[in-house]
Order: sequence, then structure tokens, then C-alpha cells
Amino acid sequence: MVAQTILNQMGGSKFVAMTGAKYLIDLGNGLQFKLPRIRSCKINSVRIVLNHFDTYDVEFGHVGKCDYAIIKSVNGVYADQLQQLFTQATGLDTHL
Repeated sequence: MVAQTILNQMGGSKFVAMTGAKYLIDLGNGLQFKLPRIRSCKINSVRIVLNHFDTYDVEFGHVGKCDYAIIKSVNGVYADQLQQLFTQATGLDTHL
């Protein structure tokens, strides 16, 4: 339920189409997905988790062959800020 709400707040199927997000995983208290290779950005993994303050903790990372590196982490993000934060971090638009 939380994962579907996050996806809807990000733009739903339009978000998936615009960004190429794939392998969407329901974390129970959040959503994780992978992004296609972006030349200008190393970010290829995003994790959005609902915290106990009813805001989101967002983690942008890079998954390599045998490692995972956190590129950027932001805590306390409100739902209406998710799309803007995503665009700032990745350079990908979430809607037309």
C-alpha cells in the first residue's frame, strides 16, 4: 500500500514511462526501483521509505557488479517535494 502511494505521488505510470524506472520493489514501508544508465549521472537505484514522522527518506545510489554506493541521501522529504527532488538528483523529468 505504501509503495503504491509513493508511485502515485511520483506520477504513476507516467513517471515510469518518462524515467524508464524498472524492477519496482515493494519494501513494505517504501518503494525501490532501478533506473536506466544515464550518462550525466551515476545514479541507477532509488529507495524511498516512509519514516515515523510521516515524511520520506530518499536514497539515490549506484549499484555496480559487486558493490553499492550511496550518492545522495535526503531525509524528511514531503510528498509534494518528491518529484522535484528526483529531477534535481537525476536530471530526469517525471512528467511532460
